[in-house]
Amino acid sequence: MNVLLTGGAGYIGSHTCVELLEAGYTIVVADDFSNSFPEAMARVQQLTGRPFPVHQIDVCDAGALDALFAQYAFDAVIHFAGLKAVGESVQQPLRYYRVNLDAALTLAETMARHGVYRLVFSSSATVYDQSNPSPIDENVALGASNPYGWTKYMIERIYRDLAASDGRWSIALMRYFNPVGAHPSGVIGEHPGIAPNNLMPRAINAAYEHRPIGVFGDDYPTADGTCVRDYIHVCDLAQGHIRALAYVQAHSGAEAFNLGTGVGYSVLDVLKGIEQATGIPANYRIEPRRAGDIASYYADAQKARDALGWRATRTLHDMCRDAWNFKVKNPEGY
Repeated sequence: MNVLLTGGAGYIGSHTCVELLEAGYTIVVADDFSNSFPEAMARVQQLTGRPFPVHQIDVCDAGALDALFAQYAFDAVIHFAGLKAVGESVQQPLRYYRVNLDAALTLAETMARHGVYRLVFSSSATVYDQSNPSPIDENVALGASNPYGWTKYMIERIYRDLAASDGRWSIALMRYFNPVGAHPSGVIGEHPGIAPNNLMPRAINAAYEHRPIGVFGDDYPTADGTCVRDYIHVCDLAQGHIRALAYVQAHSGAEAFNLGTGVGYSVLDVLKGIEQATGIPANYRIEPRRAGDIASYYADAQKARDALGWRATRTLHDMCRDAWNFKVKNPEGY
């Protein structure tokens, strides 16, 4: 099977490239490298020993995308391309709506023109209304709290309507919780490009630099008073896309799937996990709550287990160990 990965040079995309190549797939990557690095693609080839085409293309460019589809016979597409920083989306909402929606629409139109109807979409758990109690399954109320999340929500709606209008389409909407970690080799991993806002890279950087990290609130109604989230190893997440590709080959319509462990880890759980993985004592200070944070947010991933035959297998220790390994081997990232 020949698979196009839009945004395939990004954090999740690059790890999915490795899993696909190791599973015997043929791949082509299209990425504009606006928030990713060509070096990641070189390292994927280094890891797998399998060269593959990489095209520097803006997925919003219909002409460039048409030319790509004319050059290769694709069987399916995994759509990762898009802007992805929640905080930045609040500051630049028009840019996020323009880029993310335009990419999704241009891709679907191009696929239809070239007779490709199998699509796996990189969505997010940010499409869920934050008032839902955890664990969160795919049937609870939707409703984002920031422009980034709303773009994912809108694209899901577009793709559902598309699949309902034409039975040839089969689309898997993959709702990620909190991807962390890196490939166990330490060759590829997460390079945020800007100062990270997410806990794991913040905490890894703090441990590496031997400085304290701020913990936003210790008075939430959780076991230790800190916020609880569902963290999933990026390699488990990548393998979920392989299962999704098999699913869209065998089904029609559009279906959403949570990709998470189904386990909630607190902020202090993560800091202790990093301490155990690194041998560096956790160093943190309690700071005021951060606006918009909720106490507990984790997945019910039963649907993915039942329909895709997928489950997360890596532990919090694996996540912390592999994130640290990448940081030590790549202090400045790519």
